[in-house]
Amino acid sequence: MNIYDLIFTPFYLAIFYALAFWLRPKFTNKVNRKYFIPALTLKLIGAIAVGLIYWFYYGNGSASGDTFNFYKHIEILYEAFKASPSVWLKLMLSKGEFDSDTAQYASRLLWYNAPTEFLIVKIGSLFSILCFNTYTVIAIFFAIFSFLGIWQLFATFFRLFPILHNKFAIACFYLPSVFFWGSGLLKDSITMGALGWLFFGFYQATIEKKKVITSTIIIIISATLIYSIKAYILISFIPPALYWVFLENNNRIKSPVLRKLAIPFFLSLGILAAYIGVTNLTEGNTKYDIDKLGEQSRINTTYLSKQVYTGSAYDIGIFDGSLGSLLTVGPQAVNVALYRPYLWEVKNPVMLLSAIEATLFIFLTASILLRTGLFKSIRLISSQPILTFCFVFSIILAFGVGTNSGNFGTLVRYKIPFMPFYLSALYIMNAYVKKRKKSSQIRTLVPAGKAVI
Repeated sequence: MNIYDLIFTPFYLAIFYALAFWLRPKFTNKVNRKYFIPALTLKLIGAIAVGLIYWFYYGNGSASGDTFNFYKHIEILYEAFKASPSVWLKLMLSKGEFDSDTAQYASRLLWYNAPTEFLIVKIGSLFSILCFNTYTVIAIFFAIFSFLGIWQLFATFFRLFPILHNKFAIACFYLPSVFFWGSGLLKDSITMGALGWLFFGFYQATIEKKKVITSTIIIIISATLIYSIKAYILISFIPPALYWVFLENNNRIKSPVLRKLAIPFFLSLGILAAYIGVTNLTEGNTKYDIDKLGEQSRINTTYLSKQVYTGSAYDIGIFDGSLGSLLTVGPQAVNVALYRPYLWEVKNPVMLLSAIEATLFIFLTASILLRTGLFKSIRLISSQPILTFCFVFSIILAFGVGTNSGNFGTLVRYKIPFMPFYLSALYIMNAYVKKRKKSSQIRTLVPAGKAVI
């Protein structure tokens, strides 16, 4: 960060806000319009705050700050662009190759042969050309991409349950961990934005069955981005999403006999498609291969648990990397991802924010279970396809990040993809419990007012 951040950031912020106010009528209606600018503002604050915290905490963006490591690589690509746009294009299209033109730049890129990290660098490099390689403005571009995806996530929930718009705003926009870690020059900003678009495209193409071609393109692009950066998110999304489609189509069969006959057919088809999709996604990928997942989890947990200098390490029990061990520690992994750190485990301000969010999850979950009971809650979840999807996706992802994190410092970033889904599902359940007799007024597939895209 330097003087250019002070000069260019206000100028670009003015442009972005002007565009936001101009585009707001196209993305909103009279009910949800009030959330658009505040939600965008929080994302922009998050993007700037990430840079400031890393800058001052790590000492001028030294060594261990991911955001500045990305920026250092972006600087090298920007240097290549100024010297020769054709060389820059070679670097942007490369897959780790060296030649006489690119060697002087590629040799300085530590992540040149790291596809995941270098993809973030490439995206950042595209933005850097538009803003004279200004760190803060690049981070703001990442925040805007994330915001657009999160807005589509919110808009989809809004179309399903219009009267819960204020609750969905909390779940999608106002959770501190989500708008902070999902806004800066980090992987999480791209994956959060892509996940929002994936959810929107999937719902529109397979549930509403509208704009199928456009939605399919959105699905392909967003899924590719997620897979290229954090494949485990996509792996967690596919099975419950396919099961969601099965449940929606099964509920629309009017004949009780045909509905009963369709259950095993669609369920088998969904399981088969999920298995084929997941195994094809992970085939040959040493990090996410199904056969190596347990061992990779063991390695990650052993390494991250050693990072006790912040006092944030947690223990979920004996874990040797086997499938049986994964199943044994699974409940604890889900618990730690959903409901910890507890307030008495807080060691620093970042953990305090995470603990407050976890306490909200505990309070809402416990209040629903106390009012309805465990078995009635399970029946309610199984009777509403969107609830089934949200909870299954959240539990699968919570299982994965809970077993792979090892400390609350990394967990707070790994868990943000499922947090809006889990909290939204809790709010939906709470509404059903409060208005059980009027549930038909709660759930509707018709948007309130003007359709959102």
